[in-house]
Amino acid sequence: MAQTPLSLNDAIGRARAKNPDAGSSAAGEREAAQRIIQARAGYWPKVDLVESWQRGNQPVFVFSSLLTQRQFTAADFALDALNHPDAIDNFRSAVTVEQPLFDVATKADVTAARISHEVATANRLMVSHDLAVRVTDAYGRVLVAAGARRTADAALETALADRQLARNRQDAGLATDAEVLQIDVHVSRTREQQIRAAAEERIARARLNQVMGEPLGEVFMLAPAAAVAAIDATDLAALEAEALKNRPEVGVAALQEDLARAAETAARAALLPQLSIQAGWEFNGSAWTSRASSWIVGAVARVNLFRGFADKARLSEARDQAARRAFERTNVQTAARLDVHVALARLEAARASEAVGRDAVMQARESQRIIRDRYEAGLADVTSLLRSAEAIVQADAQQVTAQVAVLTETAALQRALGR
Repeated sequence: MAQTPLSLNDAIGRARAKNPDAGSSAAGEREAAQRIIQARAGYWPKVDLVESWQRGNQPVFVFSSLLTQRQFTAADFALDALNHPDAIDNFRSAVTVEQPLFDVATKADVTAARISHEVATANRLMVSHDLAVRVTDAYGRVLVAAGARRTADAALETALADRQLARNRQDAGLATDAEVLQIDVHVSRTREQQIRAAAEERIARARLNQVMGEPLGEVFMLAPAAAVAAIDATDLAALEAEALKNRPEVGVAALQEDLARAAETAARAALLPQLSIQAGWEFNGSAWTSRASSWIVGAVARVNLFRGFADKARLSEARDQAARRAFERTNVQTAARLDVHVALARLEAARASEAVGRDAVMQARESQRIIRDRYEAGLADVTSLLRSAEAIVQADAQQVTAQVAVLTETAALQRALGR
């Protein structure tokens, strides 16, 4: 009883913090950020340290090892020593450094990684917006189910009171056994509706907990649905422009096109030369503690002359992919505009239904009061009494459903606008 009511905003916050989809999208964004660092590594020098030991009597190995150890003597030119050398050891330590000077592919890779990170960020925003809509829908379903259960409870109380009224009239000789039996059947049917309503409420609560990332059996006391913020729907063009500017899907489509252009640049980079400088230091010796040093520096230029037309095909593929992404972006923009139109129409219909629901409840309750008074006075039959009770249940359900529909359709419109 001391539990703080869970508001819709609190439920959305719980989902964004605990829902696995939110965690997955956040992890994907972090992964993409690390790929930017990996791509930028192409600008930095590559430094390797090698420590090795070899032993053998292979003639070329022995000859080169003696030279690198600076231990080659005139006696080593003897034919027998060249052809059948004794086995020797070679301990080698080496440090190599290679610094790229010109490589267009690295720049293209960094651009692609940065765009991929922006796509991951937009995907995280899409998940966040989708969770808001999903939580609002699940929250509204709980409110509807709870309202239906309360209506069923009230209907059962009314049915029991009507049964007692019918029995009193029976005792006074003003009602027949058939009328009492009809009301008994109505009580049983109402009790069954109450049981079903309670089960539907438990299911709705479990589904809300699943979206929020909470234990399925946890029971939250929900706060009544707050009044939704009014959205000015008079300027449709402005709403469409807002959707095109803020919708993550539209941004992702544009980024996917940029990513395809970056792939085209990377494919073209394979046709350009690559230039880098190299340097190395070596320490070779026949023992671990006795070694001779040497160094080497140089530059490397690599030009792609022919690779079986693979690079040309890759470039054509990238161009076609960029063209396809451009068409997809246009399609996403059109879909965003359509979502705004659909959300506005549904919100207007929900608001109209809410107004009708309020009037229907007032009329049904007043009708039931009149019919019960007439039945008690013997001026109405039991069928009219039962119909008035059913009308109350339907009107209450219609009103709650309409109120929740306004809530969920407003959330859908905000989602369509990218808010």
